[in-house]
Amino acid sequence: MADYNQNPFASTHSLDANPFDDPAPTQDKTARQRDLEQRERDLQRREQELNQRAEHIRKHGRNNWPPFFPLIFHSIREEIPEASRPLINRLYQLWLVLLATLIINMIACIFFLVAGSSDGGKDLGGSIGYLIIIAPLSFLLWYRPIYNGYMKEQALYYYIFFFFCGFHLLYSIYMVIGIPSTGSAGLIQTIQMYASGHWAAGILGTVATVGWSVQGLGLAYYYRQIWSHHNAAGHTVDKAKAELASHGAKAYFTRG
Repeated sequence: MADYNQNPFASTHSLDANPFDDPAPTQDKTARQRDLEQRERDLQRREQELNQRAEHIRKHGRNNWPPFFPLIFHSIREEIPEASRPLINRLYQLWLVLLATLIINMIACIFFLVAGSSDGGKDLGGSIGYLIIIAPLSFLLWYRPIYNGYMKEQALYYYIFFFFCGFHLLYSIYMVIGIPSTGSAGLIQTIQMYASGHWAAGILGTVATVGWSVQGLGLAYYYRQIWSHHNAAGHTVDKAKAELASHGAKAYFTRG
């Protein structure tokens, strides 16, 4: 009977709420807001990067290498054809291994001197000379030519690479041997350090010897691969001579 006493016109919904009020924020709106904020941060970051790049170009042109004092433009992604990028990346990595090995070789020679090696002074002097001379010359005389060779596909670059990289392979064998007083912390010197109980010097010599071996064997492997590519592309000495006569030697140290 209680049901007959209820007001049939009574609403079960409250009329206190204003139907024209903005709806309460939903989870979707919060997610959209976060997305907009993230996009805004990304735009600010990109704008900052573009400003930094513009300032770099204003000061140094397009040059970006070495990073601490840009002298040349070096970008495997932008300048090397896609099919050849893995090879040039590996060669660049081997050059970095060479650079690290030269530094470790010098540190090992310092330890040889401290350990009382009779030729420690000569070894240290030689190792410093190698770091100063071999590091930049190896980049300019065999890495940069093959970089340009794959970028421009011109014969002369390949012959420059074959000539100087061949000498570098012989130099690597020489450094692996480790003849005393030559500035090499190679095999002979390392064995002598272990034999005399100088373990720290021996370990550094081992690392240097492994470094010389890795970059030498890696270069020998890619040397053969590049030789095959050079033959398949039809590069000849006559073609290299014609390019040299046409462009001049200066062109082979520039881009374009």
